[in-house]
Amino acid sequence: MSDATTHLLLPYILAAQAQKHVTHNEALRLLDGLVQLSVLDRELTAPPGSPVDGDRYIVASGATGDWAGWDLNVALWTDGAWLRLPPRSGWRVWVEDEGLLLVYDGAGWIGTTPAALQNIALLGLGTTADASNPFSAKLNAALWTAKTAAEGGTGDLFYTMNKEAAGDDLGLTLQTGFVTKALVGLFGSDRFRLAVSADGSTFFDGLSVDNATGIVDQPRLPRFKAYTNYDNYVGVGTWTKIGLNNTDYNDQGAFDAANNHFVAPVDGTYLFGATLLYKINASATARMRGRLVLNGTTEIRGSLGEISATHVSLATAIWLQTMVPLTAGDTVELQGYFRVADGYFAADHTSFWGCKVG
Repeated sequence: MSDATTHLLLPYILAAQAQKHVTHNEALRLLDGLVQLSVLDRELTAPPGSPVDGDRYIVASGATGDWAGWDLNVALWTDGAWLRLPPRSGWRVWVEDEGLLLVYDGAGWIGTTPAALQNIALLGLGTTADASNPFSAKLNAALWTAKTAAEGGTGDLFYTMNKEAAGDDLGLTLQTGFVTKALVGLFGSDRFRLAVSADGSTFFDGLSVDNATGIVDQPRLPRFKAYTNYDNYVGVGTWTKIGLNNTDYNDQGAFDAANNHFVAPVDGTYLFGATLLYKINASATARMRGRLVLNGTTEIRGSLGEISATHVSLATAIWLQTMVPLTAGDTVELQGYFRVADGYFAADHTSFWGCKVG
C-alpha cells in the first residue's frame, strides 16, 4: 500500500503511526496550496525577497537559489520555507498578474483559450447574443488584418457575405439609437444600393449600381430642365427674368416654377445651361444678351452671352453654360436683355437646365 495519494501525493496516516497530527497537517498544507490554485507570477527564476505566507509562483525556466531545479513547478511559501509542488497533467492555475488561466499538459503550462470554436449556437462579446442576433458584440473598436506571407498567409484580406437568392437582402444596416439611417448592399436584387432614411421606415436611394453593366445611377440627384410656353417680351436696356413656367423634369422639386428660378436643396457644385431663342418684334438688329444670376442680384461669372449681328427670328439663339458652387437655399435664374431694339424670347425653345455635380 502506498503512503501517499495518487494525484496530489498527500501523505496517508498509517496504522499505529505516532504523531499522526504531523502527517495530517502536512496533507492539509498541501491541500491549502493546491486547491483553487492561483499564483502571483510565472516569470521569476529566483524567489522574491519578502514572500508572504501562502504566496505561490510558477517557477520560470532556468531557476536558481532555493528554486533551482524547480522549473515549471509551483513554489509555495509556507511556514517560513519554500515547498515544491510538481504539477501533473490537467492542473489548472490562475496567473494573477496576467489575468490568465493556464493548464499543465504534461510538458508545460499552456493557455486555456481553444484554438477552434466550431458550430456554436450563440456568441456574445461584451453583450448577450440571442436567436435574432446569434453573434453580438458590444465594443468601441474592431480590427481585421491580413495574415502576412511571413506568417504563412497571402497578405490579402477578404470579408465575404453571401445571400441565398437574388431576391433576398444582403448588406450593412447603419443605425443611430437603433433606428436605421442607412443601408448599404444588395437589397431585393443583385443591384448595389446605398439608401438613407430619416425615420428608419422611408428610404431614399442615394446611389444605385447596375451589377450587369456597372452603370451608376443617382436617383435623388437634384436636376431639372425648365422652359417657357409663351413668348417672353423684353424691352430695351433692362435685364429681365425669363418666365420659365414649365418643366420637362424636376427631380427633388429643385426648380420653383412659380418663381421662375432654381433653388439649391443642398450645398454643392452645380452645372447650369440655358438656351435663349430670338423672336423679332420690330427690328432684326436688336442686340440679344443672356446671363444666369445668383440670388436675383449677382451675375454668375462665365454665364454672360451676347449676339450682336442681324438676327433671324426663331433661328438665332444664345447658349449659356457655367458651373458654380452654391449653398443650400441659393437661387439661380435666367435673365434676358435687348439693346437697340426690343424683342421676345421664344416659347418652347427658350429653356434653362441644371444639376448637382459635386
